[in-house]
Amino acid sequence: MRETIETVDIVEFEPKFAADFGRLNYEWIEKYFAVERHDREVLDHPQEYVIDRGGQIFMAVEGGKAVGTVALIPAGDDVLELTKMSVAPEFRGRGIANLLMKASIEYAASAGARTVFLESHRKLETAITLYRKFGFVETPLDPNSEYARADIRMELAIESGNM
Repeated sequence: MRETIETVDIVEFEPKFAADFGRLNYEWIEKYFAVERHDREVLDHPQEYVIDRGGQIFMAVEGGKAVGTVALIPAGDDVLELTKMSVAPEFRGRGIANLLMKASIEYAASAGARTVFLESHRKLETAITLYRKFGFVETPLDPNSEYARADIRMELAIESGNM
């Protein structure tokens, strides 16, 4: 029998989660891609590259253990980048990614963002499906993307109906 998500809390980043933020993301990046310079910057220094720049990181925590994460990084006026989303393999399929997405969209709206964008790769089909479920639509790729692996860019217009 599958456990419910009632035991999972979504909490804001604290320095004690820095290693977990890196671990959860390095795991999927190394499985599917090569780790890029920008990955290392953000994952090894989340306080500097996310929090200190006005962003936010959410952690999914169960029984004191970090089992998922997502980051939002300011990327211009009223724009946030949704990035570094991951759920530990043994916790997938329990709705944790949905909780992380809801927290991210609520945060974006409360922060006054008008747009949230993300860059991904089409081989991450489960992630792309999740993003579409939450209203993200495909937009043209940014030729100046930080990620060589990105082959899809998606955006969500933040409106009161998104929360």
